[in-house]
Amino acid sequence: MKLKRFLAVMLAALFLFPFPVSAGQPSVSAHAAILIAADTGRVLYAKNENEQLSMASTTKIMTALLTLEQENLDEYFTVDDKAIQVEGSSMGLQSGDQVSLRALAYGMLLQSGNDAANMAAVHIGGSIEGFTELMNQRAKQIGMENTHFSTPSGLDQDDHYSTAADMAKLAQEALKNADFLEICSSYKAKVEYGNPPYTRWMTNHNRLLKEYQGAIGVKTGFTKKSGRCLVSAAERDGIRLIAVTLKAPNDWQDHKQMLDYGFSVSQLVELPIPELSKATVVGGMSSCVELAAQPIQCNLTQEELARVESEIHLKQFYYAPITSGEVLGSIVYRLDGKQIGETPLTANGAVVQDTTPPDMSFWEKCKAQWQRFCNWVSALFG
Repeated sequence: MKLKRFLAVMLAALFLFPFPVSAGQPSVSAHAAILIAADTGRVLYAKNENEQLSMASTTKIMTALLTLEQENLDEYFTVDDKAIQVEGSSMGLQSGDQVSLRALAYGMLLQSGNDAANMAAVHIGGSIEGFTELMNQRAKQIGMENTHFSTPSGLDQDDHYSTAADMAKLAQEALKNADFLEICSSYKAKVEYGNPPYTRWMTNHNRLLKEYQGAIGVKTGFTKKSGRCLVSAAERDGIRLIAVTLKAPNDWQDHKQMLDYGFSVSQLVELPIPELSKATVVGGMSSCVELAAQPIQCNLTQEELARVESEIHLKQFYYAPITSGEVLGSIVYRLDGKQIGETPLTANGAVVQDTTPPDMSFWEKCKAQWQRFCNWVSALFG
């Protein structure tokens, strides 16, 4: 009887005062998968992450990024008839339509339009082949070492492949672009194009934007050869995670599990501010100015935090006048040689320009300095 009563009390306590439990390691259906911290690239989970596989329409992450890195995003131009003659998903471009690069980016990231991808490729690169060269150059810059692009849309081709790890790097880079982030995180959007352009609604194929708290993108994909592919990102309490699955029969559930696990093992730690020297000032009433910096946080383990190195970036000198709060340089943080954060260095005070004529006598200089001081006090309390 006492044992039953004891067990009843313990069960009640568990329901009333539950202990925090971390999500377990995810069990995913995907053939290849990876989960990383977006700020540092730290790998939180991986499965066959370096195996080269086709990646279907997640290819359009690169196509849209290159599109949004162009100038005159809102300038209209006429659709190329040949470019839009492509099979598969479409944003509905027709011969004679007027469209902008921004509208094409929406068409790629929300509707997964192959016509949008091809049209952007021809407009930017002059041809599909010319654009894929740009895609491969950008991939090399990002560090996608096991990737080769041969189509802007992601339709299956033998020499078109990537890895889960490389696609995570691509998403990490793409999400730094404000226009890209705004588009891929939109569940619905108004877009104007046509002949003449008129407003239409687009809906994002990414279900996670409605089903997962904090989801901010990124891109779905599917072909018979590639299977279901998905690149996602979510942010909670300042922690941003990126998940990738290739050949995943149950991709939506895979990503929910991976992201849940990632948030359960992630924490933000404050990066220390190194000892700051003063910045040298030329031509001012003072020869130097003190510096200030706001601390930033990063998703790191304590062991990683101990390996973080900081670099102070400052010019040799600055010309007066210097205003309080003016950005003079920065502190760059690196982990194992890779930049993981940066915070500005600002002037912690002002330096007034010295306008005293060089041929003045000592007493004249003193008088001029006193007058400046009186003017400063008058302005301060007047």
